[in-house]
Amino acid sequence: MNKFKKALSLLLCGAVVLSLGVGCSKEKAETPVNQKEATTSNKQAASEEAIKITFLNSKGEIQEQLEKMAKMFNEDNPSVTVEIIPCGAGQSPTEMLTTLYASNNAPAIAMLDPADIATFKEKIGDLSGEKWVNDAMPGSLDALKVDEKLVGFPFAVEGWGLIYNRAVLSEAGVEIADINTRDALEDAFKKIEEKGKNGVVIASADWSLGAHLFTTAYSSQSDSTAEIKKFLDELASGSDEIKDNAVVNGLLDTFDIMKQYNIAKADPLTSVYETNPEIIGSGKVGFWFMGNWAWPQIKEFAGDNNEFGFIPVPISNNEGDYGNTHMPAATTKVLVVDASENTAEQQAAAKAFLNWIVYEEKGQKGLVEECSIIPAFTNISAVLNDPLGKSIQSYIKEGKTSNGVMLSNKHWGDIGAAMQKYLGDYASRDELFAEITTYWRSGDYK
Repeated sequence: MNKFKKALSLLLCGAVVLSLGVGCSKEKAETPVNQKEATTSNKQAASEEAIKITFLNSKGEIQEQLEKMAKMFNEDNPSVTVEIIPCGAGQSPTEMLTTLYASNNAPAIAMLDPADIATFKEKIGDLSGEKWVNDAMPGSLDALKVDEKLVGFPFAVEGWGLIYNRAVLSEAGVEIADINTRDALEDAFKKIEEKGKNGVVIASADWSLGAHLFTTAYSSQSDSTAEIKKFLDELASGSDEIKDNAVVNGLLDTFDIMKQYNIAKADPLTSVYETNPEIIGSGKVGFWFMGNWAWPQIKEFAGDNNEFGFIPVPISNNEGDYGNTHMPAATTKVLVVDASENTAEQQAAAKAFLNWIVYEEKGQKGLVEECSIIPAFTNISAVLNDPLGKSIQSYIKEGKTSNGVMLSNKHWGDIGAAMQKYLGDYASRDELFAEITTYWRSGDYK
């Protein structure tokens, strides 16, 4: 038995023995010692065999990979099974977790967006004392504290921008390094179309448009987190008007060009995430706005072509502008452990699963190689085997990442819906700005 399994066994057994101790004291005068020990042993074994935890997954693209990890964990820890529950189609993790709590069926582990963990602060446990805290990357835990307590495990570091298919670009004579302005991006689109293909595919999902594409305008404001926060606070207070912001308008100018060269421009709202990997992977377009999480789907259609990577979405025609040189990246998914409905044994098993991810070879490889996740832990040596993750990692190593802004599901929903109307030409830019202003002035924007 390795140290990890031994620690898990002791932790789980300790919880069981503690719960049995009270009952045993009542039987002291009438139960023989050997019979009592046998009874306790049988109860303990039965309890260990019955330990099952559920894991709410809000990253549907890695459902199969997480299920595989759960099986590997069970191989290492036969007394514990982990069931991976996917979020419902079109349902945010916050909505589903709220429903599960209302039905007294909370998962032991839930995957949330960082902005939403405070919603469940009365339900989830304090993870401040866990070993992995000391091995987390600098900054990866900053958004995971509530009331001075660490309540989240940084599951994924992700980045987003324009994914390119180098084979398509090379055929069109486009050099990646030359795409550093809005005009240069449009020139690339034109060259690709001259070869009979389309420049770009735009996913119409509200989460992509609201939680990632539009937030690029926030991330590109400054290299200072404090300055970005100040900008957002000013939007909320009304002291700044989003319609007057140069970076916001610059991003939308670029988006207008993307709309013009979109493979689905005839009916852009029909372009869904599920079909986009085949479009970029098989070389029908040169670019797709998305994040590195999309590689497991792209590779199904890419064949032997591993020449994929990222460029930032240009926000101006000045190649030195911050937004033209830096890729948004952030801790985008967080795991929390329920402390209100799951038993002590289940909570211990949930924490053991998190430690297994960080410290056991199978867990590390499952996270990095199977799920294609950029880990938030400095001790993990498993190497990413996907080009999109490697591309984001190269930006991180070169200091070329911006502070990816992760806001609540309300931003995703409200701004995503407004951007969908803008994408489909059902709303003008002024109308888009009006909806965004309403969101920020609503008082419950967080």
